[in-house]
This record gives sequence, C-alpha cells and structure tokens, in this order.
Amino acid sequence: MRLFRTIGVAAGAVGLAAVADRALGAYAGDLEPPLDGRRGTFRWRGMDVAYTEAGDASDPTVVCLHGVNAAGSSGEYRAVWDALAEEYHVVAPDFPGFGCSDRPPIDYDGDLYTAFVAAFLERYDEPAVIAASLAGGYVANALARDEIDPRALVLVCPSSGAMPGPNPWARGVVRAPLLGDLLVDLATSRYSIRRSNADHGYYDVEAADDAWLDYQWRSAHQRGAKHAVAAFVGGYLNVDVDLEAALADADGPVTLVWGSAAETTTPAEGRALADAAGADFVELDRTALVPHAERPAAFLDVIAGRLVPL
Repeated sequence: MRLFRTIGVAAGAVGLAAVADRALGAYAGDLEPPLDGRRGTFRWRGMDVAYTEAGDASDPTVVCLHGVNAAGSSGEYRAVWDALAEEYHVVAPDFPGFGCSDRPPIDYDGDLYTAFVAAFLERYDEPAVIAASLAGGYVANALARDEIDPRALVLVCPSSGAMPGPNPWARGVVRAPLLGDLLVDLATSRYSIRRSNADHGYYDVEAADDAWLDYQWRSAHQRGAKHAVAAFVGGYLNVDVDLEAALADADGPVTLVWGSAAETTTPAEGRALADAAGADFVELDRTALVPHAERPAAFLDVIAGRLVPL
C-alpha cells in the first residue's frame, strides 16, 4: 500500500509539473519583436530566423548580435537601437533557439552558431558588426575560418565559452521531458532572471526595468526554449577558437568594449586580449556584461566613428 501511495504521489507531482509548465507557456504568450523597425525572416537550415532592421537601407549596414543566455534576444540592443538607426542601416537577428526565432529540438552548438553568423553576414555588403559576449566568440571563429570579412568590429566582453563542457549529462537532464521543463522553469523564473542580471549582467540591476524583465521571462518560456538552454548549460555553445589570433587577423578595425565590473571575463583579461590582438580597448565604468544596455549614451560615444573606418 505504501509503495502505491508513493507512486501516486510521484505521478501527481509529475502531472502538476507538466500542468504548471503548460500554464507558464500559455501565460507567456506569443513573443513580439523587442525592437522597433521592419520585421524579417531569414530561412536557414529549415528554421525561420527572425530579425529586425531599421534605418535607411542605403546607409552602411551594422549587424547587432546578442549575447547567449537563457533569456537572450536581440532586445539586448534596445537602448542603443534608435540612435544607431539614425546613422546606419541596422539589423539585429534573434539567434536560432532564442527570441522570436524558431526553437526546434536540435543539437545546438558553437559550430552551428558560427555557421549562422557567417550565413547571416553574407547577406550584406561589407557590414560592420557589434557582438556581445559569446556572440563575439562566434564572430571570431568565423573570422578564423575566413568565412566573414566585416568592415569593422565592436565586440562587447567577447568570450569563447561561458560554461564548462561539453557535459552530455547536464544537457540530457535539461532536455528530458517534464524534468527538464521543470528545471528550466525554475532557472528562468522572474526571481532567477533578476538575480542573474544583478549577479553578473548589470552593475546596477535597476537599469533592467520591469518591462525588460518581463520580456526576458516571456522569451525564456516560449515553446522549445529549453533546447538551446540545455546546450548552453551543457557547455555545447562554447566555441574552440583562439580569440587573440582570430582578432589579430581581422582586416578591419577591432574595438573591444568592457564593463568595469564584468566578472565572466574581466577587464584585465580584455585589455590583455586587446594588446595581443592589436585592437582598441575601452573600459566603461559602472557597467558589467552589457554596457550597451546599461550606459547606452556612453557606449554610443565610444563607438562613434568606429563602425565606418576612414
């Protein structure tokens, strides 16, 4: 009798978890683009990749690539988007598995995102690129493979890896039915997202207002969100690239922008990378991993004139 009761309790818990996950997904609703502009879709490897563009199409193109985390999206550029659109033709995709893009249950990894970066940039004539954190690693990897030749690069706290790995066990647990859904729901609660923002994303978490927190939460609870998150947690979204060598070989100018309080990769590491690669280095005080979101005016001052080299 006790065994049957235990089984019943377990089954009930699983059922409640499934119901809760479906309820959260329904409450999150369909995700709207986080940036103002013209919405487009890039069909790539059977996936619809969402992007937003703004500004005059005859102006120099700047492609903005967002960082990778459980709630990542092109909305990371919301604070600088309108100002950039006044001078450039700006384009910002949501990486496959994130934001408004398709999130199929595939094996996401760093090579997939490197290939996506190369394919997306190929659509434009000599684009400049702004890329944040792990997206900077994908850009560097595509450079190392001679797959891209950007006009100029602005990399914000670039990294080749954010998690140890690869760890197939961790990825498998997060991708598992029901259990994985429950774990992702817990890791992407509003409390958890805000804590992550405060822990390493922002110098002052108040810069991430309630509207942005709500968008991050809704993005993290879209159907299929757990698959890219599983790859991230398992370390599969890391990329094997020598950042120093790749950036040193770039034809156009390279600028590295670092938040003074960044911990995932520190300003000291950033300065050493810039010196070794022959890149410009700028440290923005009172910012952490997303200085472009936290101090947009200062960030825009830093990159002024760097996206269209003389």
